[in-house]
Amino acid sequence: MRVSDQFSFNRQIFLRHKVRTGLLLLAVAIGVASVILLTSLGEGARGYVDREFSALGNRILIVLPGRKETTGGGPPIYGAAPRDLTLEDANALGRIPGVLAVAPIIAGTTTVAHSSRSREVITLGSSDKFFAVRQLEVGVGRILSPRSRSEPLAVCVLGIKVKRELFGNSRALGEWVRVGDRRMRVIGVLEERGESLGLDMRDMLLIPVRTAEQLFDSPGLFRILLDIASSADSDKIQEKVLKLIRSRHDGEEDVTVISQDSMLAAFDNILATLTMAIAAISSISLLVAGILIMNISLISVSQRRQEIGLLKAIGASSRQIKQLFIGESLLLISMGSALGIGFAFALITILAGLWPSFPLQPPNWAVPAALVVAFGTGLVFSIMPAKRAAALDPVLALRGLQ
Repeated sequence: MRVSDQFSFNRQIFLRHKVRTGLLLLAVAIGVASVILLTSLGEGARGYVDREFSALGNRILIVLPGRKETTGGGPPIYGAAPRDLTLEDANALGRIPGVLAVAPIIAGTTTVAHSSRSREVITLGSSDKFFAVRQLEVGVGRILSPRSRSEPLAVCVLGIKVKRELFGNSRALGEWVRVGDRRMRVIGVLEERGESLGLDMRDMLLIPVRTAEQLFDSPGLFRILLDIASSADSDKIQEKVLKLIRSRHDGEEDVTVISQDSMLAAFDNILATLTMAIAAISSISLLVAGILIMNISLISVSQRRQEIGLLKAIGASSRQIKQLFIGESLLLISMGSALGIGFAFALITILAGLWPSFPLQPPNWAVPAALVVAFGTGLVFSIMPAKRAAALDPVLALRGLQ
């Protein structure tokens, strides 16, 4: 029996049993599409995290107060150190070779008011270097001046969302706002920018670090950001940072230093594992489709006994009967997989248009993996029906007795 004969025979079977064929195609298409779509979410998350880390700057080291004592644990968010990180520590870190810029940060929440409008706003106290380290630009006005590193200036830079809520469509530049118990002049408004690692810069207020010290009555820094040269050795600079802090903190290594690369690698490993787990879970739908193929094929064998008996009577061998049923299953898998791939990529294109900020795309291995699982399950679950069909006695099958 030639391949063309098998294809023609299977096509007639598909047309004769349209409902059965449609259900099988739908089961396979859903399984293949789910693998591609779910792995696209995982890969998109990896791309999103990578892009958000890149938004922090070229190469960043983050110095946090508090030492990470437990091996393998995450870095402290707020920390508890015997000695606070201070502006003097930050200035000393800026003198390490390979460090391009230092941005000390004091963080807190305070009420910002203008006219009759007020709201609670996350307020960051830093210097002009913060804008370079975080790659921030102002849409109007100017950034904090170099004097903000050492003087408690009564100026601030508003996030675009804060500006809109306090001033609406009115001009904010040069106006006075009340920040806590202080009056500050607006010298700039940040340009439109989305979230960065959960920190929405549109909803922030930036003030000089010395002003933040007085406003929050906090001489200790929340953290220090170091922008290091692209040619510098990150590990060596981390060692120098820890050595310098020990010398300034009476021999205590009471800070944690984490690098942008290590954070990105940790997130990448987590998301890669998550993507693989999602792919494995979504592959279960293909196993279900394979079981459906087997059950329907077994029913098909019992319904087509006379056809099988006739084929055997005119000379078809048991091997050819097996090939016929296995070929029918693989043909269904091929058509269902094509439908699933087409549907998945169409949906990905639509979702990418609706949410362009999220880089939704399947990993390179997603489509081959989905096809391998689909054809593998189709082949495995079609063997039993094929063997049963091949074992039928032609005489009894023609008489409908087997």
